[in-house]
Amino acid sequence: LPLPNVGINVGTSDNPDDLAVTLQLLLLLTVLSLAPSIMIMTTSYLRIIIVFHFLKSALGTQQMPPNQLLAGVALFITFFIMTPTWNDFHENALKPYLDKEITIEEAYDKGIEPIRAFMLKNTRAEELKFFLELSNAPRPNSPADLPITVLIPSFVLSELRAGFIIGFFLFIPFVMVDMIVASILMSMGMMMLPPMMISMPFKILLFVLVDGWSLVIGSVVRSII
Repeated sequence: LPLPNVGINVGTSDNPDDLAVTLQLLLLLTVLSLAPSIMIMTTSYLRIIIVFHFLKSALGTQQMPPNQLLAGVALFITFFIMTPTWNDFHENALKPYLDKEITIEEAYDKGIEPIRAFMLKNTRAEELKFFLELSNAPRPNSPADLPITVLIPSFVLSELRAGFIIGFFLFIPFVMVDMIVASILMSMGMMMLPPMMISMPFKILLFVLVDGWSLVIGSVVRSII
């Protein structure tokens, strides 16, 4: 089998098209290096992973499930939620660009629209107003006129708020279990016994009996779609 030969040449050129290709290559490498951050900040992954960590803290389990497992589950749920948006991006922007039917500028304009629509759907107006005031940008006439530099931080702040609200409601039933177990132990005179040690099995049992994973994941998905 022939061995691949990969080479990178740095030199001068009189053709402006060579510079354009080089800049496009640098832009592509930059986007690929920032791809994980772009995915976290422009999808539902942020809300899901925050809810999972709040759930883990509410249950009181230190090592189970592992953080890597939670991140993997959150990633695949994100794929499930974002599939319609990414299909729209592929059909209207990526595929025509790869078929050389549109330019890269047209591909960007068409590809950003489904992502923009998803973020606008899950962004509060208060956050948009807050970042518009911070940027001193003029008030847009329509959502399509919102700068992407304002929309993304507004979406991130909205996702953080939504994740913390869901986390608060997750804590309530487990805190009640802790309080009941602590009251029973105090009434029995077992003040030296840590309540968390006794309440953890009951919290896990309660979570399993009510089919907690389906309830939590279903609630999060319905709050986004």
